[in-house]
Amino acid sequence: MHIHVKSMFFHSKKMTSSRRHHLKSLVLQIAFELIEVEKKEAAQEKANFMAELPALDLSGDQAALVELLKKLAHTIDKVDEDRYDAESKVTKADKEIEDLRMKVVEIQGMKKPALRKVRMSADAMLQALLGTKHKASMDFRANLKEVKKEVKEEGVDAVGDWRKNVDEQAGMDGRKKKFQG
Repeated sequence: MHIHVKSMFFHSKKMTSSRRHHLKSLVLQIAFELIEVEKKEAAQEKANFMAELPALDLSGDQAALVELLKKLAHTIDKVDEDRYDAESKVTKADKEIEDLRMKVVEIQGMKKPALRKVRMSADAMLQALLGTKHKASMDFRANLKEVKKEVKEEGVDAVGDWRKNVDEQAGMDGRKKKFQG
């Protein structure tokens, strides 16, 4: 039994280091006492089992002793077979458990971490997406062609009188009546 002592007590930030140390020593002392009790119980159980076994009667002729040894060897073989069967069942169960864990992970899928806001320039995004081999730039102004504008020089005569233009526009739309009226 493996106890994570740290996870039980030491995540509280309000606890002082001396208090943590004291609690840790108490937990370790209790664990040590429990281990000692388990050792004593195991020794007592072994002594009780040995007391239940009948004492071997080694008196008799050689044929009776040989027969007793054959019987003991047969018993040992049977116990070994049972132990092997139990171990194989345990390993098979362990494999099934591991397969089921893998299936659970596959079904759940990888948990996606929470997204966080990252400030990144467009060039840095392109470089992250395309890798360092591609050299793309988001500086579109550098890629534009220069276009030279032709400036039309119109004389003052071409613009004409603005009143004339207003009269022409008003005549087309029927608005002239409004101004005259």
